[in-house]
Amino acid sequence: MDQQLAIIVLAAGQGTRMKSATPKLLHPLAGSPIVAHVLRTARALDAAHVIAVVRHERDQVAAAVESVFPGCIVVDQDEIPGTGRAVEQAVAALPDDFEGEVLVLNGDVPLLDADTLSAFLARHRGRAAHASVLSARYDDPSGYGRVVRDADGAFDRIVEQKDATDEERAIDEINAGIYAFGAGALRDHLANLTTDNAQGEKYLTDVIQLLREAGSEVEAVPVSEPWLVAGINDRAQLSETAARLNALIVRGWQLGGVTVEDPATTWIDLDVRIEPDVTIRPGTQLKGATVIATGAVIGPDTTLVDCEVGENAEVKRTDATLSVIGPEASVGPFSYLRPGTVLGRDGKIGAFVESKNATIGEGSKVPHLSYVGDATIGEHSNIGAGSIFANYDGVRKHHSEVGSHVRTGSHGVFVAPVRIGDGVYTAAGTVVRKDVPAGALAVNVAPQRNIEEWVQKHRPGTAAAKAAEAAGEASGSASIDASAD
Repeated sequence: MDQQLAIIVLAAGQGTRMKSATPKLLHPLAGSPIVAHVLRTARALDAAHVIAVVRHERDQVAAAVESVFPGCIVVDQDEIPGTGRAVEQAVAALPDDFEGEVLVLNGDVPLLDADTLSAFLARHRGRAAHASVLSARYDDPSGYGRVVRDADGAFDRIVEQKDATDEERAIDEINAGIYAFGAGALRDHLANLTTDNAQGEKYLTDVIQLLREAGSEVEAVPVSEPWLVAGINDRAQLSETAARLNALIVRGWQLGGVTVEDPATTWIDLDVRIEPDVTIRPGTQLKGATVIATGAVIGPDTTLVDCEVGENAEVKRTDATLSVIGPEASVGPFSYLRPGTVLGRDGKIGAFVESKNATIGEGSKVPHLSYVGDATIGEHSNIGAGSIFANYDGVRKHHSEVGSHVRTGSHGVFVAPVRIGDGVYTAAGTVVRKDVPAGALAVNVAPQRNIEEWVQKHRPGTAAAKAAEAAGEASGSASIDASAD
């Protein structure tokens, strides 16, 4: 742990430009809230003290902070607005004898990584600067504060766009809003901040100005890539950041031995884990804590949320959540796996099958057009097409059991709770309402009855009646011809 480092994460902003009932910092990005990415970076720096400053939607943001980073100190910003005030209150939460460096991060800048910040801190410490400012060079710096340098290229000041001259607005180096301070110098100058400005706020940038006026060393350090310090203020920027982060995630898995056939249509959350030699086909989304074992083929057009997929399994055109798909198993196309589905080794869930809270054993198959809910199916059984596990009686859900080596006929209904023993066969169209012993054939006997000329009598004049009449006439003519012969 770096005992000489404290990190402050500014998470008090309202985020009005998101136009959302959800706090800006809690909007999802690669499976985690925006602020979670910043907190994870802070944790990677192993600072002795990490403080998050919250205000708007305080309880929701604080809960997210504590969930991601349980050791983080949460400080509430009071009614005095501004980043300077937020930092002032965070510094007050540090031990009185802390004299190390204070790194200030913005909760809405999620792509800034620990390696970049470590290099920034190392440079700050190496020059013994009282403050360092992280900067970036943008082709279009509109809306940002500019970093003004002197004739020798050294940092001079920060000027906000609204206060900048035409010459200063032409500067392409912007203030990224990320700072490193010596704790002592920061404490001294925070005490001198006022709200005597047009916005009535305490600005953290005023500390930089006060340090410069006192003759203290301040340096601006540009990042290697401007997108590293891109903030998120609206949904358009959220989308742009998500695309950038996803491209980085996908490329990382490609370099790790995963085949991604179409990176542009593949989305992978940060917590997903994929082993080498997995193939991901176009239109695939891997979300949450999904884990995929080597040799599996996922997609096309597949969404997996918090799923486990075994070695050499194939999952195509499927939507699955909180499900386990065993090795060598096959799922899809057009399958819907709801939470609690467990498919065993070499099992199959086929076309237009829905499953929920179902365990399907090794080698067992539900090939097509079926619903399996609240059921356990043994090994090497086959569930016929169009089968339904009727698990709900209008009040409660009930569980059914199907043994091993069972063959059920098409269009069967299993009315839970019911148990079907090993080796059972069921006839097509059977409604199973009571247990079936091992080795039995379950069948509902209902003889077929044909009512002659029903259509002609009850649906006269319809196309069906006319067709039936024509068929009858043709049959009669054929009978006469046969008699003549």
